[in-house]
Amino acid sequence: MPNPQFLVLFGSQTGTAQDVSERLAREARRRRLGCRVQALDSYPVVNLINEPLVIFVCATTGQGDPPDNMKNFWRFIFRKKLPTTALCQMEFAVLGLGDSSYTKFNFVAKKLHRRLLQLGGSALLPVCLGDDQHELGPDAAVDPWLRDLWDRVLGLLPPPPDLAEIPPGVPLPSKFTLLFLQEAPSTGSEGQRVAHPGSQEPPSESKPFLAPMISNQRVTGPSHFQDVRLIEFDISGSGISFAAGDVVLIQPSNSAAHVQQFCQVLGLDPDQLFTLQPREPDVSCPMRLPQPCSMRHLVSHYLDIASVPRRSFFELLACLSLHELEREKLLEFSSAQGQEELFEYCNRPRRTIVEVLCDFPHTAAAIPPDYLLDLIPAIRPRAFSIASSMLAHPSRLQILVAVVQFQTRLKEPRRGLCSSWLASLDPGQGPVRVPLWVRPGSLAFPETPDTPVIMVGPGTGVAPFRAAIQERVAQGQTRNFLFFGCRWRDQDFYWEAEWQELETRDCLTLVPAFSREQEQKVYVQHRLRELGSLVWELLDRQGAYFYLAGNAKSMPADVSEALMSIFQENGGLCSPDAAAYLARLQRTQRFQSETWA
Repeated sequence: MPNPQFLVLFGSQTGTAQDVSERLAREARRRRLGCRVQALDSYPVVNLINEPLVIFVCATTGQGDPPDNMKNFWRFIFRKKLPTTALCQMEFAVLGLGDSSYTKFNFVAKKLHRRLLQLGGSALLPVCLGDDQHELGPDAAVDPWLRDLWDRVLGLLPPPPDLAEIPPGVPLPSKFTLLFLQEAPSTGSEGQRVAHPGSQEPPSESKPFLAPMISNQRVTGPSHFQDVRLIEFDISGSGISFAAGDVVLIQPSNSAAHVQQFCQVLGLDPDQLFTLQPREPDVSCPMRLPQPCSMRHLVSHYLDIASVPRRSFFELLACLSLHELEREKLLEFSSAQGQEELFEYCNRPRRTIVEVLCDFPHTAAAIPPDYLLDLIPAIRPRAFSIASSMLAHPSRLQILVAVVQFQTRLKEPRRGLCSSWLASLDPGQGPVRVPLWVRPGSLAFPETPDTPVIMVGPGTGVAPFRAAIQERVAQGQTRNFLFFGCRWRDQDFYWEAEWQELETRDCLTLVPAFSREQEQKVYVQHRLRELGSLVWELLDRQGAYFYLAGNAKSMPADVSEALMSIFQENGGLCSPDAAAYLARLQRTQRFQSETWA
């Protein structure tokens, strides 16, 4: 008899929802249950009508948006024509991951739960609301919810009576085996699967385009605290095309120093070649890894050794540890009771996987290579707003990158993997190629020639608006209003000369906010309020579209608040009518935002 099966579908932006989904699959295997795990957009959604039991794990991003890998599913599941009995045979549970400091906390999970009920599904449990802001992170809500879930699932799908549960301390079999080669194969060469110039299909995650980097220029003043780069790529012959508002995804690599440190502590030979073989018939090898592959390629381009490890990392490491003292500590970190201590050791100081392995040297040296892909997640691509238009810069693609670096109590500064890697590349020293591909963004600009556009983009949030302004000016659309915010006119005023030149041609109205140039800090929301009558005139009388891009923390709420006060003071609306007016702008796509954490 085959083991009873159920399905886990996830929508994940940063990897947390995927990690929780894989935890569910591991716990299912320990209970002798079959479990398929898939990203929501890679699952054929019409098959849901045949699924008896589905667990949905989904994050909420930005201002209540679904993650990128569930957007198609989201559009489908909210189709008005779906019958209310569509999912009447399905039992389901929804686990949400969010951050309660945002107004739309776990919005996606709550809305999905309601929608599945509307379509006739039966909920096993109330929706789980994992919260990043809790001192123990999402696990504070997830752990007790999962205990209840297993009680319900085992009632519906009793495991085979002759098979006992696999206890927690025993490692499950690895997903893959690494077959080491004694000598280099005579044919074929190691390299990424890439889209070649002139290829028929546009580049994608499975086949990125290796774009030559043309320039990598610092655009903040030398004394400014933040290193921000304007980076340009040549995309000639790539088949890539994009419009204002689109996004480029870049696949970064680990630094040579981290790769060396990792190989050293694990006792790996970077030049050792291997082929990868899945243990299970329904598991395929990662498309980004060549066959055969060297250990150096695996560690440099695939394993996310510079990420902060999750609890699941410590669980598996404890299972694999043969050193009594280290194993004891790892078990503590992976237990429910040890989450506060794990947070202090790992999450608060942002300690990385390679640093943790250096702290547990006996365990690290004994890790079987077969478990590397179970233990360490894959490096995820990073998304950047495209900062140029093909109409202004044909066959070029530009991005504006703030290099992430900050200090914690650890001696070594913390660095963003992708931004630091990009900043380290110098096309002046020789050819540099970066794997990338493009996807549509969440901003879409009006095509009607006379429609005014108001854009609010503090800091690097201005990037998509530069693309939009270039595109609109090239098409003869001159009613462009840009509210730009930075600290100092002479330090971080990106593209100042370009904006001024467009102003002299009457193609742009620029409203800058320099927050540190006077005693009272002045931000974009203050400038909006100062020009409230213009903003109201443009929105209410002239049908303007309003756009917002930048940091998701407090700026979007501050801008929305400024708009509400403009609608009341300049438009004469009462508070409920002002809120309804803003909601109508959002519903009709005349208020659009793209924000990031």
